Amino acid sequence: MKYVIFFALLFSFVQAFSQSPGYQVYALRFASMGHPSPIADWSDHAPRKDSINIDFMIWLVRGNNGRNILVDAGFLPDMINTEDAKEFAIKQYVRPDSTLSKLGLKAGDITDIILSHPHWDHIDGISLFPNAHIWIQKEDYNYFVGAAWQKGGFNGGFNKRDVRLLVDMNLARRVTLVDGDNKEIIPGIKVLTGSRHTFNSQFVLVETGRNKVLLASDNIWVYYSLEHLCPPSPGGTFDTTAYVKSMQRMKTLVTDPRFIIPGHDARIFAIFPKISEGVVKIK
Repeated sequence: MKYVIFFALLFSFVQAFSQSPGYQVYALRFASMGHPSPIADWSDHAPRKDSINIDFMIWLVRGNNGRNILVDAGFLPDMINTEDAKEFAIKQYVRPDSTLSKLGLKAGDITDIILSHPHWDHIDGISLFPNAHIWIQKEDYNYFVGAAWQKGGFNGGFNKRDVRLLVDMNLARRVTLVDGDNKEIIPGIKVLTGSRHTFNSQFVLVETGRNKVLLASDNIWVYYSLEHLCPPSPGGTFDTTAYVKSMQRMKTLVTDPRFIIPGHDARIFAIFPKISEGVVKIK
């Protein structure tokens, strides 16, 4: 009888494990800054004599459960010549949806987009993905579409057409407003807050089955800030103390800090295995 119980328990464990969602995580570059930039422009107190290469990227979280999830959506090509983007002298631009072909996917295959925050270079491309459901923090959404445009509000990095687009998607019931920190929004996918890069920006913790991968997006701009626990350059957060505490917390959430992925540091593409030009697998 005890053998029957043992094998029944073993079968249940194996079945549960096989049904647990597991994900593969990729970084996809879709544009680069046209020239090296002083690290001090991105991380406060960093040496101005040292420079860094800046990339624009999205992240694909590909599940064994049929989910193809993007973290952030990039921006459309006409943004390149706007006042917001001119300072970056953007080069090597590829429309974000086109980068998916390097992994055998099309725009229509994307099931979800988790927006870390609503700055133009992260949100402007959501219209490219017709079947995607959008996840954004409730407080970030409310500030983005409301208080940011009131007297005393701060709307730097926000684009009015993105406000209208996100409101329209919400009216179409394609948006979920996530209410708070440490929420599992999809099995194996958690979002966490605290950095306040925007009013209540979020980062993403992914269960891969081996190591957890933390996609910080602009809750850490570059590796220098993570390695030295420095806040971003002035204007990079509503709360510099919270930004640093958030990085400290991130280090407790993964087994290896190399699986904490900043939002714009081109070094990512030298650290992880190359799949094709501008695509690496985070493993």
